[in-house]
Amino acid sequence: MEQPLDILAFGAHPDDIELCCGGTLILLANRGYRVGAADLTRGELGTRGTEEIRAKESLAASKILRVCVRENLGIPDGHIENNQENLLRVIRLLRQYRPRLVLVHHWEERHYDHVHASHLVAEACYYSGLAKIETGQESFRPFRALFYAGRVAFHPSFIVDISETFAEKMQAVRAHRSQFHRGVEEETAVEPETFISTPYALEVFETKARYYGAMIGAKFGEPFAMREAIELRDPVAFFREFPDTRLPHLFPSP
Repeated sequence: MEQPLDILAFGAHPDDIELCCGGTLILLANRGYRVGAADLTRGELGTRGTEEIRAKESLAASKILRVCVRENLGIPDGHIENNQENLLRVIRLLRQYRPRLVLVHHWEERHYDHVHASHLVAEACYYSGLAKIETGQESFRPFRALFYAGRVAFHPSFIVDISETFAEKMQAVRAHRSQFHRGVEEETAVEPETFISTPYALEVFETKARYYGAMIGAKFGEPFAMREAIELRDPVAFFREFPDTRLPHLFPSP
């Protein structure tokens, strides 16, 4: 049996994880947690790049993310259907790596592959715990599925401070060279321009990270939503971990 992962992130396409939760994965890997990533498709319908190019880019990005494993489930791009075959693909992966936490797209998104990925992985997390669904593996259910933001903003359940890993996150994003802007000197006219291949797109991603960071008094942040309420057995101990960022002149001691 594989050594269990602490966290396994799912993305619809090879660059989604880097964009949406890459800073969090690097942060957790730096702290000694076992981190994994799984792409549902090979991104073969993307306007730029080929299946083979994107696979090489994912390998390069994975080294920056410091993930223990990176899998690709080979679901056809544009056809992330919530059917029995695809559910079993995800369930087998969950039972193989037995992650404590799963990260996946939020269920409200602009890209319908992301919406479908959210529903597919969330349902697989539940059904993976049913012993009568037979895959030749022991049943297993992750403790929680956490949903990350893409183009559509939401009010997060919590935000991870990625100030110390944001630069590396963007290195991982740029490892997907076929998809993102590479500089005027390296850009060619061979492939059509898309939104994310423009310099402006990278500014948008940075602005988004700054926005969520500002919500928690940090330079950069990545937001996550939960469907379930979270239990705190000791609220005092939990909140003691956070620095008191209140300004003394606004909140003077009595």
